[in-house]
Amino acid sequence: MLSPKENLLRMYRGELPEYLPRGGFREFKCSAFIDVKKPGCTRDEFGVEYTGKEDVFGGAPIPYPGHYVLDDITKWRDKIKAPDLSHIDWEALAAKDLKDIDRSTTGVVFYWGKIFQRLADFMGFTEGLCAIAEEPEEVYALYEYLCDYNCEVLKNVCHYYKPDAVCIPDDTATARAPFISPQAYKDLVKPFHAREAEIVLNSGCYIDMHDCGHCEAFIDDWMDFGITAWNPAQTSNDLKAIKQKYGRKLIISGGWDSQRTMGYGDLDDEALREILMQYVDDLAPNGGFIFSAFVMGPRDANGHSKMDVVNDVYENYAKNYYQTH
Repeated sequence: MLSPKENLLRMYRGELPEYLPRGGFREFKCSAFIDVKKPGCTRDEFGVEYTGKEDVFGGAPIPYPGHYVLDDITKWRDKIKAPDLSHIDWEALAAKDLKDIDRSTTGVVFYWGKIFQRLADFMGFTEGLCAIAEEPEEVYALYEYLCDYNCEVLKNVCHYYKPDAVCIPDDTATARAPFISPQAYKDLVKPFHAREAEIVLNSGCYIDMHDCGHCEAFIDDWMDFGITAWNPAQTSNDLKAIKQKYGRKLIISGGWDSQRTMGYGDLDDEALREILMQYVDDLAPNGGFIFSAFVMGPRDANGHSKMDVVNDVYENYAKNYYQTH
């Protein structure tokens, strides 16, 4: 049987995998960019503080409410300073960060390159979106500055870490609609995503996109600059139509309805099993799909959890789908 890495690479090359992958490449962190400030709170290299909140999905970190670093987009040159990278020993850093990963069997992905969402991190979404509407030239100039920094990081990471893929994490949409119009994306964001993607592709790595919400309006633009996979591909998008349109050219890494009571945690086991099997039947045919179902929730008094059902469906129905269908 192919290793998980080789099985995924087969899919990334547009081929049918030997078995249905569960989860993508293993994410690694570049330890140069997070400053642990206090328990429960981290600060990034631009000084933005992030905190985990219990009411945020999965405890994901968000910018600390009210602690924004920029309140006037026209003053960004005074407030936003990219760090000096000249002192970083990238070779030593890569050896440290990857020392516990067997690269012969495990593929790795580096998440880097957000442009749109940085503005929200700096100003909050309300002020950031107002800036896009009122001062697009200033926003473009800030994005260009951020992209210069992102590209410098990517050049070094691709050279020294040699990831199998780089994923651009930039959430441009809510569950109902994009934050910005397709034209605003083309004008303000796409040029910089494309610059970053060019560096990644020229290094021999694949390029992925992480974009939550109803963001399907941007897929054609992503394909223009060469993405291969999209996560989490949430169900607010028309995934069946997307799969039909792009086939194996676009890997749907996700497609699970994680928002519905944390992934159908309110269903009985048999109902959940049927939904899981339908999930596979809808997205697995002809490849281009990574099984990513999960259900959050505790174990019951007998030690059973909904994830036991997910695991069983994967092992006994989904994994060998291409041998049985």
